[in-house]
Order: sequence, then structure tokens, then C-alpha cells
Amino acid sequence: MPDIPLPAGFRIFSSEAPEHFLGSHGLLDLQDSRLRLRARALTQLCKTDRDKAMAIHNYVKKLPFEKRFKLRLHTARQVLDAGTGDAPDKAALLVALLRLARIPARLRYVELKGEILRGLTKGVVTAGRPVAEIWLHGRWVRTDTYIFDVAYMAAARQRLKDQDWEWGYGIHRNGQSIWNGTDDAFLGGYPTESDPMVVRVLGVYHDPRDYVNSKLFRSKHAPLARALQWSMLSLGMRKVVRKLREEGKPDAGEQARRPL
Repeated sequence: MPDIPLPAGFRIFSSEAPEHFLGSHGLLDLQDSRLRLRARALTQLCKTDRDKAMAIHNYVKKLPFEKRFKLRLHTARQVLDAGTGDAPDKAALLVALLRLARIPARLRYVELKGEILRGLTKGVVTAGRPVAEIWLHGRWVRTDTYIFDVAYMAAARQRLKDQDWEWGYGIHRNGQSIWNGTDDAFLGGYPTESDPMVVRVLGVYHDPRDYVNSKLFRSKHAPLARALQWSMLSLGMRKVVRKLREEGKPDAGEQARRPL
């Protein structure tokens, strides 16, 4: 699917130079001591950039996905302290840790049809998703598999199978749940250019705040109103997410069979 051209004056990065995506920016405070210690601990035994990127990706992926009531975006340090997060939260932490490991990283936002959130919430026409782009092997490798933790993914896939749905709960039934550090991997099961859930590509940004502050975002949404909308939706989504993650735990079925 070809990208829909952006209106004149809307900001996207014209430079693909990876060194442009290494420094602090907005939600990414690379001088934060706890972030620096975490990046060092995750990568100190890694021998290659691929190993480092996979260690960081897997760490962020393991953080439980949780949709919380919030009126402002969280910094990478705040997400690290919380130990949970939604897609923008985990995206900020992922990019910050990768940059601290001296691996260029950025976010390419895509607009998805609301159908992909079926089962999680209703009434959403479209939703933005941050796809991570990581400079490895001399190219930008793309993945959004960091968003959902393993327990959530297992339960969401089972729900899709049981309901005979192709899409829902933020994923495709046959979408990828792991990333190998070499190839692109997508929760939607298709590359961005051919994903039927992708309405359009929204450009490249340093972090989620960079996207929310863009002319493109503000041409469609009032930031506070949009934050309020998602915060209200989060009240119901949070219950579904927690139930799904509990269902996805390895011993969930065994516990369900135990007599009371």
C-alpha cells in the first residue's frame, strides 16, 4: 500500500542518517542515571549491536502491557519506574535504551483501522501505533512486537481463534510475537506497506511527544481532548487487558480447573 502524501508544511525527517537518531529528545533523557544503568546492565555481556538490540527489545516486551488513565505522555524514566506501559510508554523506553546503547532508533507512526482493537474497546475509528525502527545491519529494521507481553499475546491469539476473528485485541491472529534482531516483525502480520489495517503512514519521529506535537497530529486532534478520550477508554481496556494477561499465563488453565 503506497504512503498517502502528507500536506505541505507537515514535518517529517528528510534525513535518513542514523546518527540523527542517537541523542536525547523530549521524553528521552539520556542523562538519567537509572536509564543509563539499566541500558548498561542489559547490554554489558552482549558482543554485537544485534545482541544489544534484542536484549533491550526483550526487556521492554516483558514489561506488562497496561492501558492507564493519563493526561500526559510519560518519560522513558517514568515508564522504567512504573514497570508497565502502553504502546507510547514502551516505545519511549525502547528508543531511550537503544540510544544509550549507541544504536540509532526512532519511531514511525502508522494510522490503523479501529477494527484491530476489536475486543479491547469500541467506537475507535482509527488509532496511531509507534513502529520502532532500529539501525542494524546497515538498514532500518522495523518492529512493533515490543508492545505486548508474552502472556497477553498468548491469550489474545486464543481469543481470536475462539471467536474466529482475523484481527482484534491489537494484533492479527497470525501476527508475529517475537523479533529476531535481523528481520522486520509486525503484530499485524503484514509489512506496513501491505497491511490492510494501515490507513496511512504518519511519518518518522524521535518519540511519542514528537508525534503529538507535530502539525500532522494537531491538524486532526486537540491533544488534551485526545488524551481524555483515550483515558476514558482505558478504564474498560484495562480490565480486558488484565484478564487477557491472566488467561495467558502458563498455569492459568490448571488453576481454572482446580476445585474451589
